[in-house]
Amino acid sequence: MNIEEVRVYGLGLPQATERCPFGPDTLSLEIGGRMFCLVTLDGEWDFFNLKVDPDYSLQLQERHRSIRPGYHQNKKHWISVDYYGDVPDTLQRELIFHSYCQAARKLPKRQQHSLGIAELINK
Repeated sequence: MNIEEVRVYGLGLPQATERCPFGPDTLSLEIGGRMFCLVTLDGEWDFFNLKVDPDYSLQLQERHRSIRPGYHQNKKHWISVDYYGDVPDTLQRELIFHSYCQAARKLPKRQQHSLGIAELINK
């Protein structure tokens, strides 16, 4: 996947939004105001950051050279994924969805229901 594919897939998830809270070169994909994906738009990074379950993070890092603790993020809860490494596009999409669910589950139940995502994220 490339930057635009990550952005398009992430924004295709229900109620996902984008903004640039850290300046014009860093894009945050969000659900209910909670970040689930960070990418740079200036091409400085060759990876994107995702929120993940800590145990899953360790498993992913053991299996893939292109996944490591999240750059400039909490290393326990975020990973960096190389765009063109050893992680297949299908797994990258699964990880973006996993990250989306991780962020969405932290929203209050009432907000999850008002956004219409409660059933999707709590499967």
